[in-house]
Amino acid sequence: MRIDVLGAVRALDDQGGTVDLGGPRHREVLARLVAAEGRMVTTDTLVEDLWPDPPARAVGALRTFVAALRRALEPERPPRDQPRVIVTEGPGYALRLPREDLDVHRFQDALARARHDPDAVTDLGAALGDWRGPAYADVTGSIWAQRERTRLEELRLEAVELRARILLDSGQGAGLAAGLAAELGAHVTEHPWREPAWGLLARALYSAGRQADALAALRRARAMLVDQLGLDPGADLQRLETDILTGSVALAGARTAWSGPGTRLGPRTTVELARTLAPAGGDALVHSRRERLAAIRAAERTGDLLLTARIIGAYDVPALWSRADDPEQSRAVVAAAERTLTALGPDRPAEAARLLATVAVESRSADLSAAELRRARQAAEQAEALARHLADPALLAFALNGVFLQSFARPGLAAVRDGIGAEILDLATRHELANFAVLGRLVRLQSASARGDLDAATSHAEAAERLAAGTEAPLVPVLTGWFRARAAAARSTEPGGPGAATVAAHYRAAENALRTAGMPGLHRGLLPLALLGLRLLHDRPAPTDPHLDWGPHLPWARPLVLLAQDRVEEARTALAALPEPARDHLQEAMWCLTALAAVRLGERGIAARAAAALRDAHGEHAGAASGMLTLGPVAPYLAAADACAAAG
Repeated sequence: MRIDVLGAVRALDDQGGTVDLGGPRHREVLARLVAAEGRMVTTDTLVEDLWPDPPARAVGALRTFVAALRRALEPERPPRDQPRVIVTEGPGYALRLPREDLDVHRFQDALARARHDPDAVTDLGAALGDWRGPAYADVTGSIWAQRERTRLEELRLEAVELRARILLDSGQGAGLAAGLAAELGAHVTEHPWREPAWGLLARALYSAGRQADALAALRRARAMLVDQLGLDPGADLQRLETDILTGSVALAGARTAWSGPGTRLGPRTTVELARTLAPAGGDALVHSRRERLAAIRAAERTGDLLLTARIIGAYDVPALWSRADDPEQSRAVVAAAERTLTALGPDRPAEAARLLATVAVESRSADLSAAELRRARQAAEQAEALARHLADPALLAFALNGVFLQSFARPGLAAVRDGIGAEILDLATRHELANFAVLGRLVRLQSASARGDLDAATSHAEAAERLAAGTEAPLVPVLTGWFRARAAAARSTEPGGPGAATVAAHYRAAENALRTAGMPGLHRGLLPLALLGLRLLHDRPAPTDPHLDWGPHLPWARPLVLLAQDRVEEARTALAALPEPARDHLQEAMWCLTALAAVRLGERGIAARAAAALRDAHGEHAGAASGMLTLGPVAPYLAAADACAAAG
């Protein structure tokens, strides 16, 4: 079985025959699952993506489409056997096929290999040959498909240029020069603003013995840039023109648009695209992070230190949550930033500040060692000091983002974070840094939530939503939706407040919105923790549903879940094995859960340890530093832990 989406959506059987997939909706369901790259897509997301205004029986129709697709893709599967291609997973569906059986994955994998290994250029050429037209060409009118078309078209353009560059650099271009020149001529005609492509065209023409045409191509590029954009060509094009005039172009190993100090990247560069896509959330955010790391690795391979520093530091996308979405990717970015910092030396303070801020922002995995945490906090302080010295508002906002993410050294620091958020907001407002203005509002929302000041938090939530409406940041309403559920939870204990069932419904609605936001570091385990907090507010036992995915919060919830099942000794064993909570947004919540379990089990030593940790947070609300849930005020947990520790 093979599925192709680089053109109209189609499936081919093992004989190469076309599979009848059904109507447009069937093909769109299959296409949406392909775009998820093996990840589960919820039923709610599929319904929203298929129908702008879903009909009353949309879920039933979706199930009909899935059933028909399963029959088409696995015609010989016995009726009672489990599907193997489109599988049911949790609340949705996922596509299970090897990556080599999907043209879009073969293309992306070939491009990724060619970025690292020039010997993979043949596979890249074959993958480019698989394109039959715009990606998902017959899926029209869908926002998700348009976003994927845009992303994949950018990758296709990169692949065309990368293949040409590898062939020219290796010397193979001399034998293929005429064909390359024709391909690149059509390429720049369709995409005239891709400045590096003009340099590749000129090199191909020169390789074909057409020196005059090569010079003419560079002059056309110059005229277009100057006349229509008011820009001079970058240093590479100017240098290439001089080399052609003097006959000193090296046909193999010639300079590329990635090489040399002072290189100016074109206006559709990978890192800029990644930076632009990130605020959209969802698959766009996932791909944004992936493309950013690819750009960093490509820059490092050039050996151009300054270029690498700028590529790493250019991704100043505001970050709000203290747990990384992709820890391995974050570690790779930090490692690249550290390598570049070491080699850069002291003469580039602006680049160094951005690299240090990157280290601080990306060093937020729960499994960081003590040494890594110290380095991250030191990097945050150094970045802030350099940014203040340079008087660069955008740089200072980025550096303060790192300071904020490193401000969870112990429980009880909500007031400190509020001060950081206030400065970010002030900087962003005065200097029109829209994305950082949103960040400042959300940081202050979290801080007000932690202090139990729901009026101030609501004001910040509303202001963030107004800003997001003007900056196309759809993640903001997802986060503020969680805050409103948290606020409802707090009011549910007051006379006339919403009932617990109503609050639980609010939390579940917020969970549905977060599920596809592309933020697994935030999403996983959040709903069960919120529901546990709601039960504790109403003096009810922990939820015992075995299907709840507690994610990284399971160790701290487990003793209370076991107590709710009357499994006292197992609960005692689980409590004794508890590690110290990660120093993040939810550390007060984890310590309060530890304190509560210790009190209920009469474990004086553990209760004393929890009380000591919570002492400075006595005026805050547990879990509310997230701005998304609450276990109630810390003070009662602290008092109970103190009493338990002093008993006997």
